[in-house]
Amino acid sequence: MFKKILIANRGEIACRVIKSAQRMGITTVAVYSEADRLALHVDMADEAVCIGPAPSAQSYLVTKNIMKAIRDTGADAVHPGYGFLSENAAFTRTLARKGITFIGPKPRAITAMGDKIASKKLAEKAGVNTIPGHLEVIKNASQAVKIARKIGYPVMLKASAGGGGEGMRVAYDDDECRDGFARATSEAISSFGDDRIFAEKFIEQPRHIEIQLIGDGHGNVVYLGERECSIQRRHQKVIEEAPSAFLDEATRQAMGAQAVALAKAVKYQSAGTVEFIVDKDRNFYFLEMNTRLQVEHPVTELITGFDLVEMMIRVAAGQKLQITQDDVKINGWAIEARVYAEDPFRNFLPSIGRLVRYQHPTNPAGNGIVRIDTGVYEGGEISMYYDPMIAKLVTWGRDRHHATALMQKALDEFYIRGVSHNIAFLSALVAHPRFEQGKITTNFIAEEYPDGFHPADAIHDDPLILVAVAACMNFAAHGRAMMDGGLEFEEAAQSCHDWVVVLDDTYHPISISSHYSGYDVKVEDRVIPVKTDWQLGEPLFHATIMDMDVCMQVECEDVCYRLTHGGVQADIHVLLPDVADLNKLMLVKQPPDTSNLLLSPMPGLLISLAVSPGQEVKEGEELAVIEAMKMENVMRASRDCVVEAIHVSEGDNLSVDQIIMDFT
Repeated sequence: MFKKILIANRGEIACRVIKSAQRMGITTVAVYSEADRLALHVDMADEAVCIGPAPSAQSYLVTKNIMKAIRDTGADAVHPGYGFLSENAAFTRTLARKGITFIGPKPRAITAMGDKIASKKLAEKAGVNTIPGHLEVIKNASQAVKIARKIGYPVMLKASAGGGGEGMRVAYDDDECRDGFARATSEAISSFGDDRIFAEKFIEQPRHIEIQLIGDGHGNVVYLGERECSIQRRHQKVIEEAPSAFLDEATRQAMGAQAVALAKAVKYQSAGTVEFIVDKDRNFYFLEMNTRLQVEHPVTELITGFDLVEMMIRVAAGQKLQITQDDVKINGWAIEARVYAEDPFRNFLPSIGRLVRYQHPTNPAGNGIVRIDTGVYEGGEISMYYDPMIAKLVTWGRDRHHATALMQKALDEFYIRGVSHNIAFLSALVAHPRFEQGKITTNFIAEEYPDGFHPADAIHDDPLILVAVAACMNFAAHGRAMMDGGLEFEEAAQSCHDWVVVLDDTYHPISISSHYSGYDVKVEDRVIPVKTDWQLGEPLFHATIMDMDVCMQVECEDVCYRLTHGGVQADIHVLLPDVADLNKLMLVKQPPDTSNLLLSPMPGLLISLAVSPGQEVKEGEELAVIEAMKMENVMRASRDCVVEAIHVSEGDNLSVDQIIMDFT
């Protein structure tokens, strides 16, 4: 067995690998960029080595820097995590020449499966179902259009070396095909250093279901069930679950058998994933094989009981698999939600900054599991240089309903401040009727939120619960203030008996009384009992409200109470009756007019400007491209206009709402 493993990665996956290695008694080495000097994975590892500046291209992607860290620390094996160098065959060959073990597949398998064109040809040869398409490299946009017409729209343009949704564009007509080819090529060069693009038929209303497998160096390969990864946004997975609610046992076994056949065809060793597109009739087609650990691997671990990282390490050390296919049993249900630093109410623009508060949910009492895989901590930074993931929240239950209920509760308890996050969006997804029914496809988000996600999309099941909690908070705050002023508790309580709670411009007269176990709130001829031991200043309001266990995030924001529950964020005012009457007369302040300005919607790097001062532009014309969190974002004109002035230059780092240009 290895004595010292270097983890050639960062963030939550580096932390995940470190945990398994240390549990096995193996010393760990972290590598880090200058931006990650204070990162969690650096603190967790036994040793740590700086490998360069913040940009990945100058640190985590530089083989010679990794090799120097290996030499300096005496590591005898490297785990690549996912992303970065995890599917770089040249890197694995360099390690082999130096006698260092790569904890992953052999270079031949990486090369064969890492190239989407070559992998599809190999899959066809191995008898695996494949999607119709053009598997030769497309030379230019004009050829892309010709090929797309031949295949028939819609088509998917994909980077041959791509992954994670980067270098991928769906085109429904010639114009989208030309633009998609340009964007996919640019992203492919930026992310993978490889501009090869191919095309295939885009299957509408598909499901994305993948098979996890593990192979050893002795010819043994087993599959560990499937994962449903259909809930995606811009080809990026958002929520994953295992098993799939859609597959029957016959389809599951057929997909597993084809995945194993493909793995054996390339003599695959280590953990890997074969991804399939499945149509409404359960016909399935090979999409790609990821020759590495997947982001969503925890759901497989929770339903099978296997530690995939430990299995990878043992296989790399030359050991045989200790299980056969008959040993793989599916137990319960697991769901994973990816918590990102992004603003779902601003078209999911990435957010950077300090995690002022970070408190993750804990395991529930009794049955069920809540697992957090993260690489951050309270007080740490979310950097503009890397993926904006904060954590992977994973729940396990005895069945799908149980796992979903645990996920909803855990999302309510996940307390993050300092950066924007997508918890409201995740809460809305897992509470959506289509999700609850398992009627999902890769188009789910686009269909249910065609104009993006807005506050109105997050609707509380019972808004009066929010009213009741705000009343309780106000009772406690007002009572404390009165007691500080010299009143006895009974007098203080009597003085804050009747109020008006304002929620969404609706005025709710309430009366409230306290008792030893909590409060009774009367609103609209309805008495809402609130049993709680919540104290002023606590960010989470745990209570039993009408016999339901509730966890709500609460805080005072200026002159209102901000409550977050079930994905809904509500700013609530609690007023004296006469003050409420005056409040109805207050004018609403109008936001400033920014219609003549192009503002940066996110922090990022301005990689190109397509216009100049004095130039006339038409609606829809490209103005600028901003790169943030590894993705290119094209800014387009919303109307016909003339560029009056440009206030930034290519290569500038932009902040949110920074003025890029103005128009006349």
